[in-house]
Amino acid sequence: MQITDSLIHTRAEEWLTPVFDDETREEIRVLQQSNSNELRESFYKDLEFGTGGMRGIMGVGTNRINKYTLGKSTQGLSNYLLRQFPDEQPKAVIAYDCRHNSNTLAQLVADVFSANGIKVFLFSDLRPTPELSFAVRELECHCGIVLTASHNPPEYNGYKVYWQDGGQLVPPQDGEIIKEINSLTYADIKFDADENLIQKIDKEIDTLFIEKSVENASFVTDQKAKDAISIVFTSLHGTSITAVPDTLQKAGYKNVHIVKEQEKPDGNFPTVKSPNPEEPAALAMAIELANKVNADIVIGTDPDCDRLGIAIRNNEGELQLLNGNQTMVLMTWFLLKNHKERNGIKGNEFIASTIVSTPMMKNLANSYKVEYKEVLTGFKWIAKLIKDFPELEFIGGGEESFGFMVGDFVRDKDAVTSTLLACEMVSYTKSKGSSLYKELLELYMKYGFYKENLVSLVKKGIEGAEEIKQIMIDLRNDPPTYLNEEKIVLIEDYQTGISKNLQDHTEKTINSPKSNVLIFYTESGSKIAARPSGTEPKIKFYISVQESLSSIKDYKKIQDQLDEKIKSIQDDLHLN
Repeated sequence: MQITDSLIHTRAEEWLTPVFDDETREEIRVLQQSNSNELRESFYKDLEFGTGGMRGIMGVGTNRINKYTLGKSTQGLSNYLLRQFPDEQPKAVIAYDCRHNSNTLAQLVADVFSANGIKVFLFSDLRPTPELSFAVRELECHCGIVLTASHNPPEYNGYKVYWQDGGQLVPPQDGEIIKEINSLTYADIKFDADENLIQKIDKEIDTLFIEKSVENASFVTDQKAKDAISIVFTSLHGTSITAVPDTLQKAGYKNVHIVKEQEKPDGNFPTVKSPNPEEPAALAMAIELANKVNADIVIGTDPDCDRLGIAIRNNEGELQLLNGNQTMVLMTWFLLKNHKERNGIKGNEFIASTIVSTPMMKNLANSYKVEYKEVLTGFKWIAKLIKDFPELEFIGGGEESFGFMVGDFVRDKDAVTSTLLACEMVSYTKSKGSSLYKELLELYMKYGFYKENLVSLVKKGIEGAEEIKQIMIDLRNDPPTYLNEEKIVLIEDYQTGISKNLQDHTEKTINSPKSNVLIFYTESGSKIAARPSGTEPKIKFYISVQESLSSIKDYKKIQDQLDEKIKSIQDDLHLN
């Protein structure tokens, strides 16, 4: 659809009708008079569901998070629930994070649900996203909503929808619900709440969630081993402060230092440029505290507490940040090791990761003789595997973007349980006279030394969206033939569903839902993926290279070689 001034004008004029409240109409008039660019950005499209639901900048307009865009989505979801479950009263549970307006938007969503005769459980205060996933099944709800924009800047908010299994929406429900939403007008939204159908929930769910977290992530039985480690934790002004300290305490960890300056939930995230544990700067204050108290591990979680960043002591005793792939590999190794020791490998277990994460996960699965399943980016696809393969036992899995899921009591990435698991790993390795860092190097020697890098190009607004679209078109129409002076031997296009082998000129069908992802493989095994972000105005390039590591003393030399490979690939793709 061509974006014209006439289209923007028509859409804005609709929001000046009596369907919309006085405050909204006044904001539209101000934009019309003084900020044509912001008006254009606010109305040039409708917010869409991406890999993490619906996320956007707060404000008036069809391309913004506000009471009408969320109200319309909730009305469509209500209609769908009532049609899908005609013989029972649908139930929904709602949580929200620390962001501006999250509490009022959560109440709005509860009002719309109740106005449609749907029973609502509404958390009385902010809670971690994984607790919402847990609550869906614990309360036997038909769906769940969490108001969050994860690690996006302060002006953002979002709306994630979970289904009966506790996982995020996947096909066919997502498409059917979107179709229902798109069939509605804003006048169709029922805002008049039935207060009798809204029930506040609180500590009863917190207690059960923390108990399950401890049950699923506890492996160290020696209290002295737990007492021997020192932990620094930061919630980065987010929701994890409501659950992580209590979980660590219940699991027996007493020596926990919390970064006080970042302890209070605050949607402005005043002490960090970005509350994203992927960014080294986000953990700077925590690392400073850790050096003062000589902590063994630093852990920071994002605002809605589904992802975590970790720093551990290296062989020189310095704190070193792990990337998401390293954290995922270590956690998966620890879970598999303990599962094998406790239960034995029965052959019906599996681990999972995503198509843009490290290939090392497959090697780990093969070594432990468990199944490895690889899915599209987004934890909803990992959770869907549990539902699709009920005969298999899910051990754990993650993705490169710092998310991990332990077992299946939560059907989404879970930084509460993963934080405890990280502490268990440090406690265990230290009690054995080793360290988590040494274990990582041992894994590299055993399964291959893989190194990854992520390059994100930010492209904001209408022009940015078009630029991202054109980059993907160019990569498809004129793909690279060499990267780092190595031939491209395989191209996987998840949008067409075709894998092309450039050596024998054969094609195979990719057994996966369609997605705008391209992956290139070189003759030495390097892997380069490109995809537009589903939740941010970015296009992302994931680069994975590998070499064998025969001795720990060669680690730095091989690492330098891998860094050079990555730099060369980035140069060839004009990413540096």
